Amino acid sequence: MSEPTSNEDRHVTRSLRNNLLPYLTKVAYGSTPFITTFVLIHLAAPAAANFGGSALSSQTMLLGREYYQTNFGETYLVLGPIAVHTLAGVAKRLLSIRGTPPRRLTSILSWTGYTTLLLFLPIHFMTHRVDPTSTSAAISAVGPAELDYEFVKLGLQKWPIRSWFLYTGLVSSVVLHMVDGTTIVWNAWIKDSFIGKLSWKTPGDPQRKRKLKFVKYLAGVVLPVLSGLYVISNEPSMIFASMSKRFEAVFRESWVYN
Repeated sequence: MSEPTSNEDRHVTRSLRNNLLPYLTKVAYGSTPFITTFVLIHLAAPAAANFGGSALSSQTMLLGREYYQTNFGETYLVLGPIAVHTLAGVAKRLLSIRGTPPRRLTSILSWTGYTTLLLFLPIHFMTHRVDPTSTSAAISAVGPAELDYEFVKLGLQKWPIRSWFLYTGLVSSVVLHMVDGTTIVWNAWIKDSFIGKLSWKTPGDPQRKRKLKFVKYLAGVVLPVLSGLYVISNEPSMIFASMSKRFEAVFRESWVYN
């Protein structure tokens, strides 16, 4: 008597999984424009250092904060979409384990997503967003107006190996994930649409074009950001010693910089 029930349970589970997966896919895809917009605005600041040093980076960052660091913007345009995107992706993988095989962890989309989620993003967010708000005597709650690219400069100069590893890893992982994810969204939603049919398409090997796309975005996004950070790292410090100590205390809140 137990076999029919077991088969029925498996059928119900499979049916639920098949019904949920398309919705999770839409949620994951739908959150990407918000994340992509934030990433491009956020990365514009270090890239600007190529033209005006840390001063222009700080000015660009202040303009960008009007989008991503207001009460509404940070919650609903940045952190919310990132959380939704992450949860939808993890849920899809868990549901796919016993059904359609999930995307391999060694795929570009998977390993860049998980290294960003589990390593680079938590460290960056804590060090650059949460720890500066500490009210401890050593930090004294560094305000947004005080937290500019002199903070980044101090980290690059005082802990060059760790800082370069974290910045390079974060930027590269995010951009590679964004490029691969955008390709998937394009193929799923846009390629066969009216807009997709209007787009200029070049003949050739799809795999080769995919590799060229990665090279193009790495050269067009990652390199300007890293070269901007290089410019910043070679500038002299422009802050008072007291502020430098507060910045250093912020970094030392993280296990990475201890």
